[in-house]
Amino acid sequence: MRNNVIITSAVTGAGETTKKSSYVPVTPKEIAESVIESAKAGAAIAHIHVRDPKTGALSHDSSLFAEVVERVRDSDTDVILNLTAGGGGDWIPSRENPAVGGPGTDIQTPEERHDPVGQLLPEICTLDCGSLNFGDQLYISPTDWLRKQAKLIQQCGVKPELECFDTGHLLFAKQLVNEGLIDGDPMFQFCLGIPWGADCDAETMLYMREKLPENSHWSAFGIGRHQIPAAVQSMLLGGNIRVGLEDNLYLEKGTLATNAQLVDKTVTIIENIGVRPMSPKEARQHLGLKDPQGKVE
Repeated sequence: MRNNVIITSAVTGAGETTKKSSYVPVTPKEIAESVIESAKAGAAIAHIHVRDPKTGALSHDSSLFAEVVERVRDSDTDVILNLTAGGGGDWIPSRENPAVGGPGTDIQTPEERHDPVGQLLPEICTLDCGSLNFGDQLYISPTDWLRKQAKLIQQCGVKPELECFDTGHLLFAKQLVNEGLIDGDPMFQFCLGIPWGADCDAETMLYMREKLPENSHWSAFGIGRHQIPAAVQSMLLGGNIRVGLEDNLYLEKGTLATNAQLVDKTVTIIENIGVRPMSPKEARQHLGLKDPQGKVE
């Protein structure tokens, strides 16, 4: 266990959660405000998806990402921005012809997934390191697409967060490192408890930690009721923390949460056992990130 940790707030996600909680931010203004509130509560990093402002559904619109980034930066709130680059991977086979996608299929090329990152140059973006039976649909990230996407991220100088939803994803993420497609100390995120990926328990988290390269940074999160226990377990094993409404809607059983409340609850827990959340400046130095003006901390 380290004496200080990085907290990420995943503020909105892509799931159909807006019908379950009015606290899930939808518009760019709401998302930016939630990022700012999470930062003030103690999050060093904000992980950002965007949604269609009219429907609340997942969107890949680069202009919506741009508005969120502009609003956060104009607020003079110091927070590390981590934009998703994993959208457009949902595959649901057509019942009439399984060789083509049916209703609900949403596929983007590597170049399309990278577009908001290449335009806006956040400090971090995600790279989902493999395909997965994701609930009742398939999430598709073929290895040749991932190599292409990793190269695009590398060329624009953004730090990839290597998201691993299963143990095979971790193996391929390490392959990207070995092939020279990841610069600096690699940064991993263990995404646990999602049907049908890696389980959310201490044994799985420890196994994945032990498979990391020696110079790695890592974090882990669990979904739903596992979110806070997984955050504490990650901290105890030397990792960083992710909480937020992308992965869990509740502060406690029966009580809906805001992003800032989830961050505040996490800060209270870790401070009570002598651990301090890193500031964005400290996190940039720790991870070797560029600041918003392009300098390396």
